[in-house]
Amino acid sequence: MVPAEVAMMRNRFASGPWLVFLAWAVHDIEEALTFPQECNQLAERTGLGWLRMNARQSWCAVGLMGVLVGAACLRGGRRGGQSRLYRLTVAGFEAHVATHVAASFLQRGYTPGVATALPVVWPAARLAKRDLARHGWPLEPGDYARGAAILPPAAVGSHALARTVGLRRRRA
Repeated sequence: MVPAEVAMMRNRFASGPWLVFLAWAVHDIEEALTFPQECNQLAERTGLGWLRMNARQSWCAVGLMGVLVGAACLRGGRRGGQSRLYRLTVAGFEAHVATHVAASFLQRGYTPGVATALPVVWPAARLAKRDLARHGWPLEPGDYARGAAILPPAAVGSHALARTVGLRRRRA
């Protein structure tokens, strides 16, 4: 492809990555607002004090994950969907909806993130997925497996790092 064609493709592709990032932001605001209370209730039920999380730690974890999601979306937009990280993020984001629905079903009630999973996350991920396919980069089953191998550990790592930072501040 010549540079003019690549630039035109990037411009036509730009909506998918930004829609994914916007949906992620709305979804994670819900999670950041509700996650500390859920963690504290879980700690009470299980007696596992290390599950506790305060609001500062929750927002820190969301910010850390936002760096990854933002970088993936930026790269996806700049490369017209040809970014492996963006593809894995879209696949993982779409699969993430099922984790929220399953968690709420198993818990028989609200869990952080479920309120925005179906009405916000799922449509954005589906549109981004269609955008990728329309531009010649359809998601493959391996993308979902790799997305599941990268995004959940990144989320857990973000929460672990946020908790570590919170512990250091309390001790200081």
